[in-house]
Amino acid sequence: MKRIAIVGNGGSGKSVLARELGRRLGLPVLHLDARFWKPGWVETPDGEWEALQAGLVAGDEWIADGNYLKTLPLRTARADTIVFLDMPRLLCLRSVLSRWLRSRGTTRGDMAPGCPERVDLDFVKWIWNYRRRSRPGILARLREFEAAGGRVLVLRTRREVAEFLAGIGGAGEGAGRAGPAP
Repeated sequence: MKRIAIVGNGGSGKSVLARELGRRLGLPVLHLDARFWKPGWVETPDGEWEALQAGLVAGDEWIADGNYLKTLPLRTARADTIVFLDMPRLLCLRSVLSRWLRSRGTTRGDMAPGCPERVDLDFVKWIWNYRRRSRPGILARLREFEAAGGRVLVLRTRREVAEFLAGIGGAGEGAGRAGPAP
C-alpha cells in the first residue's frame, strides 16, 4: 500500500485512520478537508479543486482522506488501495458531536486554518442521509476500482479498524474485509 484513499461518512474516523496509517507506513497524509476549505468555511471552486487534487495525488506515495464524490475518480485513478469506513450513522453522529464538544472554537489539525470546529443542521442531515445519498455512488466506484485490480477494504466497525491496523506489518499488509458492501 503506497497510495491509499480513505472514504466514509463524516465522523467515521477517516482522518484518525489516515494519521495512524501514515505513522505506521511512513507515508505522507493528505487531509482533503484542510485543502478544500478556505478560511471562514469557504469552498474551493470546482475547477480549482480538481486541479489541486490532481496535483496532490500525482505523487508515488500518499494517504488521502476525504469524501468529495465528484473528485473520487481522481484519487481512484492513482490509488492502489481504497479503505471505505462504512460505519453506522449513529456512531458517526456520536463521533461528530464528541469531536465538536472537545474542539469547539478551535481548528483541528486536519482542517484548514480559519475553519473552527462546527456542527450545523446541514452537516447533521448530510451524515444522516449519507447511506442513502452518498454510499451508493461510492460503492459503484469501489466495484469499478476492484474490477480493475485495485484493493478495496470495507471496515464497518471500530473493531475492524483496530484489527486492520494491528495487521499492518513491514510489507504494508493488513487484515480487513476486502470488497465493497453489497
